[in-house]
Amino acid sequence: MSDQTANFPAGAPDAMNGAATMLEVEDVHTYYGQIEALKGISLSVREGEIVTLIGGNGAGKTTTLRTISGLMHPRRGSIKLQGRPIEALAAHDVVAQGISHSPEGRRIFPRMTVRENLELGAFRRKDRAEIEADMDRVFELFPRLKERVTQKAGTMSGGEQQMLAMGRALMAKPTVLLLDEPSMGLAPILVEQIFNIVQEINAQGTTILLVEQNALMALSVAHRGYVIETGNIVLHDDAKALQQNELVRKAYLGEE
Repeated sequence: MSDQTANFPAGAPDAMNGAATMLEVEDVHTYYGQIEALKGISLSVREGEIVTLIGGNGAGKTTTLRTISGLMHPRRGSIKLQGRPIEALAAHDVVAQGISHSPEGRRIFPRMTVRENLELGAFRRKDRAEIEADMDRVFELFPRLKERVTQKAGTMSGGEQQMLAMGRALMAKPTVLLLDEPSMGLAPILVEQIFNIVQEINAQGTTILLVEQNALMALSVAHRGYVIETGNIVLHDDAKALQQNELVRKAYLGEE
């Protein structure tokens, strides 16, 4: 696809025009040592949107989320949450500002119970009554977690651990939720269930930036999408338009 970059619209239309920009990434360059992983990417997420970032292995999707969440820091460029610069903040301070990250590979605490994992998601919060209410909300979204509340997280299935990782991220009460490969390694029936829950989380008022290799599912739930290749954003459009884009269909939707 990279040889077709010049044909891609640079200023594709935003869904939900008029909504405030929650997250803005501008000209961000992130490195692993001397290797430039992100080569000046820019993207935005408006309030109430699901925006998806799709691309192949090694394209820079996970690095983008890690840079936004403060696990990595860009050498150049800016990241703003509701207009406030956050690119220099430590990860725990980014959480305090309102961004929560459900990482690739789940990264739950296997020797701790479901409840203990969820409580860790709220470690920056002091509002005990609201924490309990939010835990009840997580159990409504993920009834399986309520059934497993005293179980050690490491003994649960992959799908249950993914639910726990998402629930833990929600316990931080984010304004923007970063989801990294929520469908990875899951059976098809669980993939559909996870994406239904992503839509429900969004419908309840949480803005979402979704990284996902399952481009078809991601574009089916997103409002807008970006395509990243080797650290560059090469395409940005409404999700429905991306689903119909011939290059996207061949490269990411498995069509000949």
